[in-house]
Amino acid sequence: MTHAAVRFPYQDAALSVDQRVEDLLARMDLRDKAGLLFQPMAQIGGFDEPGPFGKPPTRALLDRRINHVNILFVPSAREIAQWHNAIQQQALQNGLGIPITVSSDPRHSFTNNPAMALLSGPFSQWPEPLGFAAVGSAELVERFADVTRREYLAVGIRTALHPQIDLATEPRWSRTFGTFGADATLTARLGVAYVRGLQGEQVGARSVSAMAKHFPGGGPQKDGEDPHFPYGREQVYPGGQFDLHLEPFRAVIAAGVSQIMPYYGMPVGTPYEEVGFSFNRGIVTGLLREQLGFDGIVCSDWGIISHTCWGVEHLSHAERMARALDAGIDQFGGEEDVDVLLGLLADGTVSEQRIDTSVRRLLREKFRLGLFEHRFVDAGQADAIVGGPEARAAGLAAQASAHTLLKNAESGPARLPLRGSPRLYLEGLAPEAIGERAQVVATVAEADVAVLRLVTPWEQRGEPGTYETFFHAGSLAFSAEEVARIREICRTIPTVIDIYLERPAILADLTDATASLIANFGASPEAFVRVLFGEAEPQGRLPFDLPSSMAAVEAGHSDVPFDAVNPTFGFGFGLRYT
Repeated sequence: MTHAAVRFPYQDAALSVDQRVEDLLARMDLRDKAGLLFQPMAQIGGFDEPGPFGKPPTRALLDRRINHVNILFVPSAREIAQWHNAIQQQALQNGLGIPITVSSDPRHSFTNNPAMALLSGPFSQWPEPLGFAAVGSAELVERFADVTRREYLAVGIRTALHPQIDLATEPRWSRTFGTFGADATLTARLGVAYVRGLQGEQVGARSVSAMAKHFPGGGPQKDGEDPHFPYGREQVYPGGQFDLHLEPFRAVIAAGVSQIMPYYGMPVGTPYEEVGFSFNRGIVTGLLREQLGFDGIVCSDWGIISHTCWGVEHLSHAERMARALDAGIDQFGGEEDVDVLLGLLADGTVSEQRIDTSVRRLLREKFRLGLFEHRFVDAGQADAIVGGPEARAAGLAAQASAHTLLKNAESGPARLPLRGSPRLYLEGLAPEAIGERAQVVATVAEADVAVLRLVTPWEQRGEPGTYETFFHAGSLAFSAEEVARIREICRTIPTVIDIYLERPAILADLTDATASLIANFGASPEAFVRVLFGEAEPQGRLPFDLPSSMAAVEAGHSDVPFDAVNPTFGFGFGLRYT
């Protein structure tokens, strides 16, 4: 379905992108231009329903001439596509008919945090990025990103707020799960494959625009705390490894990544000013634009003007906005205060020429994506394309492959894969997942083998009901009570432990006790059971070190990979069944 007949040069697909941009720019008033610089969250549903987290309704956003939105919670694929078409139809009624660009955080894995990534829902389900790092295959990453591209296209999502190419050098960081691990070379290689799978060789009508994050590398968080919150606002480089964290960004820029997102944090103890990266002219203009040569879109992380304004908390709302624009930001993620920008333009604080620089980049992207020609999707096909059988099977296979075997019993009933029809005592796994493969019993005393599915420990952050509680931060060690409980099971019966490594768990107190030890990076019960019984093989290798103690973690440098003393298992470790 395409746009109506050509009335103006910018609607003519035969012209070059630059010609179309300049024609449209000349027809835009200040409100059109200002609206382009915001990308708030929008609620799928009626246009007059309240937006997520108290944000304005969709209609109010459109009335402000905003035409970039990101979506969070989704119903079926068909309903996303229908909403997308409705919002595009509404945009056609607004003046110049600039199409809407819809974006999304990652939504193909297991994490369910509205600030970071969303549960897969109708989309096919794959391991977390750490799982792709464990497999280490650029071909697999590109294949996954291509599936993401096709599923996004089916519902109208045209910008991916990913990949996350931070280096997981601080083991306590709550966003480790979304990275490709701690190694810069591996992260760069997989990041490039991810961008290629989303965008193709260049951005076009069948592309999803990739927004790599979080520049200049969000991994070196002081004490592992996250800069969504004031206590985590500092990024530190005690090991002097600032440049190491740039390596994946250099790689994706060379590969043509279309957009980049700076992080919330502020650099401490570097030559750069101690203000949040989106307010930091030395980082955005000096480093990213001038040194690294990036001329794509720079979109701030969500809410930097309203909430996470680290280092510029003392400035007014309008002053923060002006400061970010001066730093080189093109678009404000999670913000919708168009009138504040119009005020800055009216009083001369921000020039129209400065705004035009960003507007050109943003319009260019819409033209490159073919949104003016193909603004609608086929809602009737969405359910068939999104989460189709082939993609789901590939996702399940990837989940299984990413399992990483850390220890295998030399012999006995707990040697992997399990054989025969053992009596199993289960924790963290429903009996139905086992099916007919074995007999599930209720107590350790009745069993031949115990199978325990664990998750990496964390310390609770935030008050109940707040989104801070979604962030798994703090200690990586199991409590003494939990260690004693698990060791007692291991003493009583041969035990298999499977642990979800969303961060590098401390397993030193369990490794000697358990018969077999395996790790996953986001895996459904079915994927795990396939590995457990040898229907699939664990192909993973650790994408980071597993430290031996919290003392070792605390003694390490937040910006340096692999510097914890005597890790229990090192980067790249992984056994095989055969």
